[in-house]
Amino acid sequence: MLWTAFLLGLAGSLHCAGMCGPLALALPATGTGTVGYVTGRLAYQTGRIVTYTLLGVVFGLIGKSLAVVGIQRWVSISAGVLMLAGLALSTRPVAGAAMVRAVGWLKGGFRSILRHRTVGSLGLLGLLNGLLPCGLVYAACAGAATMGGWLGGIEYMGLFGAGTLPVMLGISLSGRAIPPAWRFRMQQLVPASVAVVGVLLVLRGLALGIPYLSPNLAAGTCAHCHY
Repeated sequence: MLWTAFLLGLAGSLHCAGMCGPLALALPATGTGTVGYVTGRLAYQTGRIVTYTLLGVVFGLIGKSLAVVGIQRWVSISAGVLMLAGLALSTRPVAGAAMVRAVGWLKGGFRSILRHRTVGSLGLLGLLNGLLPCGLVYAACAGAATMGGWLGGIEYMGLFGAGTLPVMLGISLSGRAIPPAWRFRMQQLVPASVAVVGVLLVLRGLALGIPYLSPNLAAGTCAHCHY
């Protein structure tokens, strides 16, 4: 099921292009010449993916603790159902006061860091960017929790981050925003990708004996789960 992480990141990066694209375009240049410019943007993207993998450790351990008591199948089914339910309710977003304060704090950190023009500051900015509230990241974390341990969580979130890399790095290197019309068309693919991953997680938990899609965990065929 690890391939679903890359799929989610690749399709979801079209959403990221609209949400985080302006920030990627606003990154200051570091050093001089093309090498410094590219290095700074790679540092930003690396920081973002590092945060995702750290989240993978947390949610992988949560999933492992649940698997120990024999309910990993239900974790997978619940994660899939929550993805689908969140998708259905996504037209009515609700943000609590604590969430608003957290976003404000992160944006304040962005402003401070953007004043610096070093590779390290852009890497730190990427780390903070990975903490921004994002439904797509929440969906990936839910998938990481079904991997049965911290290592599986790292792999899942790392592949999710890798899936977002082509579009996000391309935007930060392009120096121009994606036209709004194209952005709208691309974002229409995001709900479909989340729905596919949600359905696959439900199928995995049902253990229908379908190799790679819904392996029978009780029969010891879980080697298919990670592919």
